[in-house]
Amino acid sequence: MISNRIVIAGSRSGVGKTTVSLGLMAALTKRKYQVQPFKVGPDYIDPGFHALATGNQSYNLDSYFLGRDGMKELFKNRVEGSDLSIIEGVMGVFDGKGKKGESSTAEIAKTLQAPVILVVDGKKMAQSGAALVYGFKNYDSELNIAGVVLNNIASQRHYRLLKEAIEAEPVNLKVLGYLPRQAELELPERHLGLVPTRESEGLSDFFSQLVEIMEEYLNLDYILQIANQAPEIKFDYKKLCNKKKKYNIRLGVAYDQAFNFYYQYNLDLLKELGAEIINFSPVKDKKLPEVDALYLGGGFPESFLQELAANKSMKKDIKEKVTSGMPIYAECGGLMYLTQEIVDCQKNSYSMVGLLPAATEMQNSLQEMGYQEIEAVNDSIILKKEEKAKGHVFHYSKLNNWQDKVDCCYQIKDNLEGYQPTKNILASYIHLHFGSNPIIADNLLTSAQSFKQN
Repeated sequence: MISNRIVIAGSRSGVGKTTVSLGLMAALTKRKYQVQPFKVGPDYIDPGFHALATGNQSYNLDSYFLGRDGMKELFKNRVEGSDLSIIEGVMGVFDGKGKKGESSTAEIAKTLQAPVILVVDGKKMAQSGAALVYGFKNYDSELNIAGVVLNNIASQRHYRLLKEAIEAEPVNLKVLGYLPRQAELELPERHLGLVPTRESEGLSDFFSQLVEIMEEYLNLDYILQIANQAPEIKFDYKKLCNKKKKYNIRLGVAYDQAFNFYYQYNLDLLKELGAEIINFSPVKDKKLPEVDALYLGGGFPESFLQELAANKSMKKDIKEKVTSGMPIYAECGGLMYLTQEIVDCQKNSYSMVGLLPAATEMQNSLQEMGYQEIEAVNDSIILKKEEKAKGHVFHYSKLNNWQDKVDCCYQIKDNLEGYQPTKNILASYIHLHFGSNPIIADNLLTSAQSFKQN
């Protein structure tokens, strides 16, 4: 049974749903509620802020990766022991993959039978806001939009005009409060969205101010009532995988300012299979910890090029260990770090690890974005031939100046990807969600076990 849950959705991107989500998480955590956070879609950054607000790890709810049953299973398993689940949506409430809006906020809310609070930017609007909300309320009769939060409100008079129009017929929807125009509360952003928590300064003050605003301007008690009115749901489900601890592996995971994009489910699955996760910093640490394999996630290495280039002992240690046979799996930012060099947008070059015989060149425009389904065309440390998996890609760089031919392990539509310069190395721009094929974790730890035993 699943109960006590709420989805925070936006009428579009940029209306303040992350601010509202974080504010509610922090304010209700302050009230001693055990809040379990979630994020709709493939985002890697927002969950880090959720964890800071609640003290609990946040998980991605994505039906493209997991299917609806798998997504419900993940949700059910992670809400045990919590008082309330707050699910932050993605983009506009109906925006998703393809014409059917797969993995949209609306699809996840309907699958979990969760009531929705719609966040609307009220700037330069009055009664017209009621027409906007009316459209969202009636677009999909199966979606339970239970209330509205208004953002960018200029004054009490501005708020009353919007509130009265939205709560009157024919909209008849409860307005739960508003956020006044507070530019100083905006979190810093860059091309992939919010700046990660590892880089953001002053977050303690940000959360304190945000909680004060939530307590003053939002009806928290009514929001709790909405969450508590979510129906209990039962379902039969098949476990995503049999997570029997059968490995005794120390897995080095790059985690610092430059590398911090990981799906929490991936790390959980590796730990449930017996891996001990050992975090290390390619920016600050001088050498690797004692580990049997490496997992380099994504992030922003392009923002720390001087530090990464200057840490010669770490680069040397990684190259020597991997050259000796240690398995290494790298995604996006991790891939960039493994190349010969990273060239920034001003054409400055910074020496990297040198395990992948190519150069990374930063671009001023987005190079690739979206969901990806891959099929292995060769065996690798994470997938055997013909095994499939799903992931997401979003990057502003490209690979150039290949010095040697490198085997590719992934078939993606008409292209090949998944670079494998040697059998123990796999580097890709794609962030794979291990829930799409849990054999990935098994294969990676099997590779590590073989290296450890030799």
